[in-house]
Amino acid sequence: MNERLRRAWTHRGALARLLWPLSRLYGAALTLRGWAYRRGWMRPARLPVPVLVVGNVVAGGAGKTPVTMAVVRHLQGAGWRPGVVSRGYGRVSRGCRAVTASSSASQVGDEPLLIARRTGAPVFVAEARSEAGRALLAAHPGCDILVCDDGLQHLRLARDLEICVFSELGVGNGWLLPAGPLREPWPRAVGAALYRGTAPAGTAVAFEVTRALAPHAIDAAGAHLPLGSLRGQPLHALAAIAEPEAFFAMLRAQGLTLASAQALPDHYDFDGWKHPNHNGERLICTEKDAVKLWPTHPDALAVPLQLSVAPAFFTWLDARLAALSSTPAGVAHGSETA
Repeated sequence: MNERLRRAWTHRGALARLLWPLSRLYGAALTLRGWAYRRGWMRPARLPVPVLVVGNVVAGGAGKTPVTMAVVRHLQGAGWRPGVVSRGYGRVSRGCRAVTASSSASQVGDEPLLIARRTGAPVFVAEARSEAGRALLAAHPGCDILVCDDGLQHLRLARDLEICVFSELGVGNGWLLPAGPLREPWPRAVGAALYRGTAPAGTAVAFEVTRALAPHAIDAAGAHLPLGSLRGQPLHALAAIAEPEAFFAMLRAQGLTLASAQALPDHYDFDGWKHPNHNGERLICTEKDAVKLWPTHPDALAVPLQLSVAPAFFTWLDARLAALSSTPAGVAHGSETA
């Protein structure tokens, strides 16, 4: 994402005001689309199992994928058999695809591949999440709940529960794209909001999350290496995520020496990328980058991001899912403004 635009989205300055008329047009299009769904001219696809959407209302990274993985692992521990559907942002392929451990990020997307490897849950990607959901359920008939990674604004898929994730940036200047970071107006009705920093406005129940680096790095073979063992070694840090500087800062906070740090666009495909290797620095990156780097740079080390979610959130989630089991199917929940 353009850094100048990201800065403009934090306040209502000159650039944001210049773009404000375009945001009004964007808002009008959202309103028209929501009206078409309310009138029944457009209908969401209802799948035969509960659908839980983890998304955000702000362009750029908010930590949706770590939350998705935390939710999936909790569901697995609670006796559910979850599957995950996603658009597979950044992939070069088209159509519906199953994500396997041997899939490439270029074919299925870096985040779906990471989710599949970290959770072991079945994952399918498609431009239409409903198509991915149907294919997943056909291939895995034992699946009894679907988690949609992103897709809060994808109204073609009916959902039973929505979780909106916020980073420390909150809603920025509060304006719609392109004058601000909002994909749709906020506040709006969602099941729950998960936030870092300050709780967002609105009536949704909100739970705080924190994140930190794991105390170890992982190599291409899956072996763990304590971060402490890397102290004093010159490292080339790499991040192709929405907030690369935050990752670099966390590495430095662990006492690691970053001889160089390279920030690349979110979802960068690393096609043809070469390690600068100025003075023999070891390559260290995020897990999302590693799934794309390891095929060509098996020496790279990935540092997992550990998410800590307030336990009350999972208590709330269990109660909502228990209530769903006694609710007749066919009632679609979701935004009326997107």
